[in-house]
Amino acid sequence: MSEHHIKNTKLKQAEKLAMQAVFLLSVATLVLVFLAVDPTLSTFKENSTNTISLDEDRIENGIHVRTGLIDAEGLQVVINNCTNCHSAKLVTQNRMNAERWNATIRWMQKTQNLWDLGENQKVIVDYLVANYPVEEKGRRSQLSNIEWYELK
Repeated sequence: MSEHHIKNTKLKQAEKLAMQAVFLLSVATLVLVFLAVDPTLSTFKENSTNTISLDEDRIENGIHVRTGLIDAEGLQVVINNCTNCHSAKLVTQNRMNAERWNATIRWMQKTQNLWDLGENQKVIVDYLVANYPVEEKGRRSQLSNIEWYELK
């Protein structure tokens, strides 16, 4: 082999070694940066300790916190049967009498795939009628104590 060929081979080996060193140095730098950002390596751990645990059945001031429903007999039955499909707000905004609630339940069973509530239907209707009764008022109360004046 010629001296030039030997120098070329050694040069290529040196280049290859330098490239490997740069690659390893780059990987080490990335690892160090990652460790600086996330020293506990929590990205690679199952993160169950940071989960917020809510007491879903907590009652405050007579109100079930998660649903906003009034705490009274039948509450849990209403939660279990009504809030599976829709918000408790949809239930409470309707304010119907027993006859209308029963008709609404029959309609949901006929058209919305609501299951047979069995004995729970009476518990649900009694709860709703007792805690969210029909409100006998129009859009707003009549105005009173008004001092009228003429527009000029």
